[in-house]
Amino acid sequence: MSGQGLTGLSSWSRRLVTAGVLVWCLITAFPLYWVVVTAFKTPPGVVGGPTYIPFVDFTPTLQPFIDLYQGIRGEFFRTFLNSTIVGMSAAAIATAVGAMAAYALVRFEFRVRFGAGLIFFLLALGGYLLFNNSFGFTRPQALLLAFPIALAAAILANRLPLPGPILGNEDILFWFVSQRMFPPIVTAFALYLLYSEIGRLGFQLIDSYVGLTLCYVAFSLPIVVWLMRDFFEAIPIEVEEAAMVDNVPSWRIFLGIVVPMSMNGLLATFMITLAFVWNEFLFALFLTNSRWQTLPILVAGQNSQRGDEWWAISAAALVAIIPMMIMAGLLSRMMRSGLLLGAIK
Repeated sequence: MSGQGLTGLSSWSRRLVTAGVLVWCLITAFPLYWVVVTAFKTPPGVVGGPTYIPFVDFTPTLQPFIDLYQGIRGEFFRTFLNSTIVGMSAAAIATAVGAMAAYALVRFEFRVRFGAGLIFFLLALGGYLLFNNSFGFTRPQALLLAFPIALAAAILANRLPLPGPILGNEDILFWFVSQRMFPPIVTAFALYLLYSEIGRLGFQLIDSYVGLTLCYVAFSLPIVVWLMRDFFEAIPIEVEEAAMVDNVPSWRIFLGIVVPMSMNGLLATFMITLAFVWNEFLFALFLTNSRWQTLPILVAGQNSQRGDEWWAISAAALVAIIPMMIMAGLLSRMMRSGLLLGAIK
């Protein structure tokens, strides 16, 4: 419904819409309010029944936050630093790589033959089985040998007039987005097995910065490509064509013209990606043990023999929420303009 449609509503309709919005805001904000209130309660105040208003129903206390600060509830500062380092790194790398992929899908035409993809699959799987079973290579070594050979063969085969359908840019984009359709537990378990095999070669990826960051980059790329494609499509191509007339290289057009013009969109995408990574739980649970555990693992681990300690969970969750709220508040104007840019064609 457009703004003109809203202005044409009767007074009773406006009141009804306003009431619906207020109810929705209440439903949305109440869980956050309950986390804030619970974070300032004592254990008896939590288990003794619901209380809602500080200084009226109960006396607030800072003890849950003191426990976090003193490390009684786990190494909070280390996990907070881990989440910050991994989240910022993964979001920055995914946004940079995904932006280049999205720009290529917008400005260049790709033609991928289905037969070439089938050749890649058959050679990768067959080569892996051959190297592993017949030549005695370990599974990681067989993977490292089979996949480059299969990729090179597929690239060469794509230049041949193979029978079968030809996939274009829209199909490639759908392939990117379809990666998010897999159940996360399947991907997490497969990554754990892959990292374990690579670890036998001496490259430790489980419970490491590199392993967790690479996982989150791969996890975030589909959403980055999907969002940035719309942002780049909104940029007038005439600006780039004017630069091409002056023989400006494509990489300079991208870095010197396209990136500055789409900075708001890049920032919005970076924030969305950072939010996904910051709140991600399953991959961190599978791929970390102790050194590189993140905040969601720490929050979920706030329990004892008595069960879930909701005052500690709420305090840890509140501290984990605050940085994202501050960043979103500081950058909200640029994020809004960036998201609107991607929505207007």
